Amino acid sequence: MAVCKALCKCDGKGWNFLRQRPICERMNDLSATLASPPVTTETPVAPVRQRKPDWIRVKAPTSKGYGETRQLMRDLKLNTVCEEAACPNIGECWTKKHATVMILGDVCTRACAFCNVKTGMPRAVDSSEPGHVAEAAAKMGLEHIVITSVDRDDLPDGGAGQFVKVIRALRDMTPHTTIEILTPDFRGKMAAAVEAIVAAGPDVYNHNLETVPRLYPTIRPGARYYASLRLLEEVKRQNPHVFTKSGIMLGLGEARLEVHQVMDDMRSAGIDFLTMGQYLQPTPKHTPVIEFVNPKAFAAYGAIARAKGFLQVASSPLTRSSYHAGEDFAQMRAAREAQLAKTAR
Repeated sequence: MAVCKALCKCDGKGWNFLRQRPICERMNDLSATLASPPVTTETPVAPVRQRKPDWIRVKAPTSKGYGETRQLMRDLKLNTVCEEAACPNIGECWTKKHATVMILGDVCTRACAFCNVKTGMPRAVDSSEPGHVAEAAAKMGLEHIVITSVDRDDLPDGGAGQFVKVIRALRDMTPHTTIEILTPDFRGKMAAAVEAIVAAGPDVYNHNLETVPRLYPTIRPGARYYASLRLLEEVKRQNPHVFTKSGIMLGLGEARLEVHQVMDDMRSAGIDFLTMGQYLQPTPKHTPVIEFVNPKAFAAYGAIARAKGFLQVASSPLTRSSYHAGEDFAQMRAAREAQLAKTAR
């Protein structure tokens, strides 16, 4: 390139001859090749979906309980992350009348490479939503409910106010139901958002790190790893009694030692509960699965996490943030009580 620059000059439209025409002609040919993709007459090949191993397959939902839960969500005009994120456990959970309600609409302002939720400009916040969530919890007789949301970067508070209203509505209508929230990172609004939500009194505050820091630019480009850690750390600072929870997906190309480091980072932030599950590609347009991590590897990760001091760990291919959330919460609360009793001796 240095030789060619000495012999030629570029006027923005091409390389002009100074001394040796052949070199300039070759430079113009090279510039055209780099600027224009090769012309092909071949029919584009559709992306190939990867075949799932036996341990990741689930049966299609057909039960009566599934249908009843689905109808209740429709009647109350509620969205669920179970449907929007194409959760593989929807049949099992909805049969048991468990559903994770997704507030603030079904359109997200972010476009994460792993997520199946729609991206775009969301609609106005539904003022009747908090009451409908509480009504759904009462009708299903929920002992434990999980509330999540899309990212709402368009709102001044990032949607924190709606979380507060939902928590209050649940406390009023179903006071014995324990409440778990799974929030976005409230980018640029974190401190005020966390303060308001924690003051409303959820039992569990969940915010997922999703993956190892090295993969954030491609997998979770709209977020920052250490900002998410700080959010969970801030929850503990606001109220040490609130359980904190976070999760990551495996199978995106992370290394074993990177997963161990995430565990250490979580423990440094005081996180109580870690979930680990297999990433599944929602559509061919989403980031592909790099590896289907086998159940034994998940069990090994779980054992390491427990040794690092988490109160509760859920680690399996089908584990998701809210999968068996009620049972896990009861075990986590019992683990804390046992820990406190041991310390008091």
